[in-house]
Amino acid sequence: MNELLLIITLLVSFGGTLIFLKFFGKGGLFAWIGICTVLANIEVTLLVHAFGMDQTLGNTLFAATFLATDILSELYGKRDAGKGVLAGIFTNLSFILLSFMWVRYTPAEGDWASPFVQGLFSNTPRMLLSSLIAYVISEAIDVWLYHAWWKLTERRTGSHTKMLWFRNNFSTLISQFVNIVLFNFGAFLGIYSFSELLAITASCYVIYVATSLLDTPFIYLARKLAAA
Repeated sequence: MNELLLIITLLVSFGGTLIFLKFFGKGGLFAWIGICTVLANIEVTLLVHAFGMDQTLGNTLFAATFLATDILSELYGKRDAGKGVLAGIFTNLSFILLSFMWVRYTPAEGDWASPFVQGLFSNTPRMLLSSLIAYVISEAIDVWLYHAWWKLTERRTGSHTKMLWFRNNFSTLISQFVNIVLFNFGAFLGIYSFSELLAITASCYVIYVATSLLDTPFIYLARKLAAA
């Protein structure tokens, strides 16, 4: 069941990127980055066993933010990709501030939700701060690498459009490695043992490798949508 749910989440995450692009253009991609950032930071609190590995959730949603910035780079340029990163940063900061206040309200006598909110968001500031740092660094690397690979492939092929798969995958695989290491060790060091943390990080990166490769058809579809 976990495996099926992860596959469905992947399709929703990547499919949603294309839907928001189709109906709202680059503004839709900015919005989708914000949505995925908030949802991923909630989902990442869950640890599940799937495909033979223990892993935190949020992988597919975080992967969708990288897909969105790569689409912004491909269709609109480096400047708009940078704006997409800023959208994710401001969304993260807003969520940190709001969730910090949620757990400090004094609940009314008839309240039933506060214990659940406290349990879910009491560690959110640390996780979100780790997520913010990891996001800023890894997304900046992703945008920079995407355009560095683009210059390389254009020189080698003489075409501005060829080898999209190369710049998409190799920018994302490197930047997501940085993201998962910075986030997992920042958020969970001391919560899990070091050996458990290494295993979780390795399994999460395996999922990131899979999602990075699987997002390739979606970026080609995005380019076709933009040309239509």
